[in-house]
Amino acid sequence: MIAVGLFAADRLLFGDPSGPPGAAVEVRIPDGASVERIGDILDTAGVVGNGRVWALKVRLHGDGGGLRSGTYQLRENERYGVILSALHAGPAAAPTIRLTIPEGKAIRDIAREDAPRAGISPAAYRKAVRAAHPPPGYKATGDERLGMEGFLFPATYTLTKPVSASHLVSQQLSAFQRQTATIDFRRAARKNLTRYDVLIIASMIEREAAYPADRAKIAAVIYNRLHANMPLGIDATIQYRVGSWRVLNARDLRVKGGYNTRTNRGLPPTPISNPGLASLNAAAHPAKVPYLYYVAIPGDPKRRHHFSRTYADFQHFQQTHPA
Repeated sequence: MIAVGLFAADRLLFGDPSGPPGAAVEVRIPDGASVERIGDILDTAGVVGNGRVWALKVRLHGDGGGLRSGTYQLRENERYGVILSALHAGPAAAPTIRLTIPEGKAIRDIAREDAPRAGISPAAYRKAVRAAHPPPGYKATGDERLGMEGFLFPATYTLTKPVSASHLVSQQLSAFQRQTATIDFRRAARKNLTRYDVLIIASMIEREAAYPADRAKIAAVIYNRLHANMPLGIDATIQYRVGSWRVLNARDLRVKGGYNTRTNRGLPPTPISNPGLASLNAAAHPAKVPYLYYVAIPGDPKRRHHFSRTYADFQHFQQTHPA
């Protein structure tokens, strides 16, 4: 009779809700939460009718061991057994998406072409970029404001759905800082080039080089031209200025400002793309060669460049290798 009475009391005090469960709710259980704290959280979310009574039942039944922290999808007025099963099993793994952002894209390209593949609108990505800040240790070369172009590292990211634009930008910035921590900038510093200068050079290399072995040679051409006070003559900087990577026309070549490296000496005001580690390393460690000119080899399946020390050799190659 005593056992029957205890069973009846248990049913009266701790019985499940009489009606069916209600709407879905998200519940977050922090690390180290006590049974009583969990009961309060469930109560606030409407998962249980009385958090203290729920916690007392857990204690009396010895069900408090192995309750796991995390974010759960439960329902209002949920059954005791369902709640315990969920908290013992742990939260379901959040769905993820893998997003690959290739090297050499400008912010506008990532916003338009890559962010939407992760469910992020171009406007949301651009807003997140505007809200971000470049890492410490970088200063603008001239009057141009130090922006985020160049700092958004290209890589493959595993992102939790729904993907936040600010989280993606944060991941890119963190990856940039990790990768550049491996680069020795001392050689560039001896040439009076800052880390930001190296980043600008790397962004041009990324747009110009298709064949890996050409990167350090293109870097050398840029260094040598800077030393000789020659215009860099890199059309990718003009393409960046006009907002398209298409073939330039005569009007494009007359664009004014520091991004026209045909008419202006020195580096462009900012990076023109977001370079990968190979181009960053090449920019910091150019090949020790005397080249001042390079041109794409027409029809080359590896998309290599021909490098020249003199303008005469450069012209000769173009005349003997027409596109």
